[in-house]
Amino acid sequence: MSPVLQAFLATMFTWGVTALGASLVFGAKKVSRKLLDAMLAFAAGVMIAASFWSLLAPSIDLSRGGPLPMWVPPLIGFLAGGVFLRCLDLVLPHLHPGHPIKDAEGIHTSWRRSVLLVSAITLHNIPEGLAVGVAFGAAAAGIPGASIGAAVALAIGIGLQNFPEGTAVAMPLRREGMSRSRSFFYGQISAAVEPVAGIIGAAAVVLAKPILPYAL
Repeated sequence: MSPVLQAFLATMFTWGVTALGASLVFGAKKVSRKLLDAMLAFAAGVMIAASFWSLLAPSIDLSRGGPLPMWVPPLIGFLAGGVFLRCLDLVLPHLHPGHPIKDAEGIHTSWRRSVLLVSAITLHNIPEGLAVGVAFGAAAAGIPGASIGAAVALAIGIGLQNFPEGTAVAMPLRREGMSRSRSFFYGQISAAVEPVAGIIGAAAVVLAKPILPYAL
């Protein structure tokens, strides 16, 4: 398979796990907050490990022997990713789960609460899709330290994180009186950006290998 197709399939998986988490709304109106917190914490641990071994470590290896010190390209890319997400956070109107609508962040808008909640999760899913795409692109390019196994592990880690995220959007909407089917729709649609971002990430690194240390 081409790395672009691999990235597309992997991010379809992560979208599917988001839908699986949102589907809990069909069986219950409420999920224990402690259980949700434990799921998110476990997913955070998986994501930290996957982010290092599947992205940062290959980036450091790839930078070895280049014109710059080997830690410079990974640092630039790492900081640029943080700035990118922060800029999205400042611009895109969104509402974090569990907060009243008066706490909505980003540009002022008349968007409904449901759309704002979806926007909050979508913020995180854009760089996640890019990360999966870049990981598969790096594996296809034969980069030392990057492999299909590492890219798959990253996709699984992101999928594990997406399960409680889908639940965290769908359940509050259901408690507010929205139908089960609409709550499920809004819960899963936040991950629809991941396949698009995954394709962009994989295609970018396949077409321009020099950006790999920064993109990883």
